[in-house]
Amino acid sequence: MVPIDSAHRDVQDTRLLDALAAGNSSTRLKAALAIGSRPEPGFVDALVARCAVEPDFFVRDMLTWALTRLPAQITVPKLRAELRSARAQARSQALHTLSKIGDRSVWPAITPSLLHDTDDEVARTAWRAAVVLVPDEEKGALAAELATQFGRGDRQVRLSLSRALAALGDVVEPILRTAMAHHDPTVRAHAGATERLLRDPDAGFDLAVDEARRVVALGPHREETSEC
Repeated sequence: MVPIDSAHRDVQDTRLLDALAAGNSSTRLKAALAIGSRPEPGFVDALVARCAVEPDFFVRDMLTWALTRLPAQITVPKLRAELRSARAQARSQALHTLSKIGDRSVWPAITPSLLHDTDDEVARTAWRAAVVLVPDEEKGALAAELATQFGRGDRQVRLSLSRALAALGDVVEPILRTAMAHHDPTVRAHAGATERLLRDPDAGFDLAVDEARRVVALGPHREETSEC
């Protein structure tokens, strides 16, 4: 005979799982909050699966929080498997959640293919996760890999790349100097804006880009002359 408490819990769990796929985003948010507030390993598969398809940003964030409440030895292998998913959102959300868990043993799973992913959101999330998880001795290699993406995408993509590189610290300086001498003016401007952010984290990105473009257009010597 099934104990009453166990049967009641099974009913509650079934209701939560149903609510996690409800049509109303508020219902899904509350379900993810409830699961995270009473974390049980049995919810892991449902949480990971929902991350791949959840359309609402706030619900996705709550799903990530719920996953971070569970033991890493349970969640990390399942999230690593999602990095190979054909679905871009599955890859992106898994990367985001792994960065929040912060288990550095995941670092080898942050592959060049993720850092160069054709989906901008996946690539941006991979850059952020890589900066969190990279071992100190690998920071230079990561910076060189990220620098190959200079000039990619729209403002948000470029800002994400600049922030990721700036977060790596002084190790990026020689890589930025090389990129600032690149034959492509877009690459030079992006690298220049990143160098400005590295020196002055409070600098506005748009101002930094404008300044870098001005230097690209005028050349550093003409810029100095124009300020005299």
